[in-house]
Amino acid sequence: MRSAIINVMARACYKVARGLIHDFGEVEQLQVSRKGPADFVSTADLGAQRGLVRELSRARPDYGFLLEEAAPVESRDPLGRRWIVDPLDGTTNYLHGLPHWAISVGLEESGELVAGVIYDPVRDELFWAEKGAGAFLNNRRLRVAERRGLTQSLIATGLPFAGQGDHDAAFSQLRAVAAETAGIRRTGAAALDLAYVAAGRYDGFWENGLQPWDIAAGIVLVREAGGYVTDRAGGRDMMVSGDVVAASARVHHRLFALVRARRDRTPPS
Repeated sequence: MRSAIINVMARACYKVARGLIHDFGEVEQLQVSRKGPADFVSTADLGAQRGLVRELSRARPDYGFLLEEAAPVESRDPLGRRWIVDPLDGTTNYLHGLPHWAISVGLEESGELVAGVIYDPVRDELFWAEKGAGAFLNNRRLRVAERRGLTQSLIATGLPFAGQGDHDAAFSQLRAVAAETAGIRRTGAAALDLAYVAAGRYDGFWENGLQPWDIAAGIVLVREAGGYVTDRAGGRDMMVSGDVVAASARVHHRLFALVRARRDRTPPS
């Protein structure tokens, strides 16, 4: 049984998903136009955010917001509860008509992440978790994978793009991890990458320089599915640093060691 707060989050995601799915069909048609779909997607993204804010505020009017596309809204709740919202994680995929994107909503209470919902409208997959209550895909309980080492593991990551991030560090990490794993996937939606770790589809995930709305819901999912999530220093400061390593207990320590060693390496002069 989903709690009242998870139901609030799920209903908001379901509602805005209808518009995103409709607009996604239009994006596929716009690929052949001269103007292209970029402006259209921006409108869809902002519209989805407005819809989430409206639905979540209606249910919990005192909660604050941390938003990708707007200024933060201060919480008036005694426990400082706020929603952390990404209305369209995987925007570049959406822009190119690739059916791999999601809506992500996390809930923070007194500075601690306590609930998360990630909804993939294309596959109608609702990943959800609440602190102390476990992680689920629709109505099925989730557990991280039990593979014993990196050589059998499938790992997900994200890579910096033009004008963003530390390309040298990212590719150094990529080479190190690729040499010791069964494969690496870069699918372009960090929220879904974390949800897939929770579901056991991936054995681990790492990425540098993410934003809080990219990872808030996914962190709760991985933890509640029995996995570990740390920053690259081994701490819990992911929401500030944006550097994330998530995996099962059997895989995390080795993946963490590879990623940290390459990220901390001093480049040659």
